[in-house]
Amino acid sequence: MVIPLREQLPDEDRPAAVLRYGAVWGTGGIALADARHAARTLLYRAGYPPHHQISQDAQLVVSELVTNALRHAPGSGGLLLEVLMAAPARLRITVRDTSPRLPQPRDPDPRRVGGHGLRLITRLCARFDTSHHDGGKHVTAELHLPAPGP
Repeated sequence: MVIPLREQLPDEDRPAAVLRYGAVWGTGGIALADARHAARTLLYRAGYPPHHQISQDAQLVVSELVTNALRHAPGSGGLLLEVLMAAPARLRITVRDTSPRLPQPRDPDPRRVGGHGLRLITRLCARFDTSHHDGGKHVTAELHLPAPGP
């Protein structure tokens, strides 16, 4: 099930969100292109065109987090993207999956293919954390958003 990209009223327990997108998936997963497209579209609606560096960084983070959920956690999952305008403005990316195992960064190895995503995420994001929740976990990353512009 996909919640259309549109302005939504914030929940009472969340900071004011100008824009929000959510998707859930079953055992079939979600297409990574769809997850990246959602991030790109949400940021475009918030004033960040696709060529803007923050849009490209956000798409990379979304792709990495969703890939990890699909690869390492069997079953259903979910993605929530929120543009939060309270200072500092930021994009919050939350991925829910069914694995209780917390992500662990691997030691750098330039000869290894793969296993570098978590290190990239922590370098790009102002905040990264995980929490156990309902038989799985939530992985949340936040990117600070500069003032919108060309």
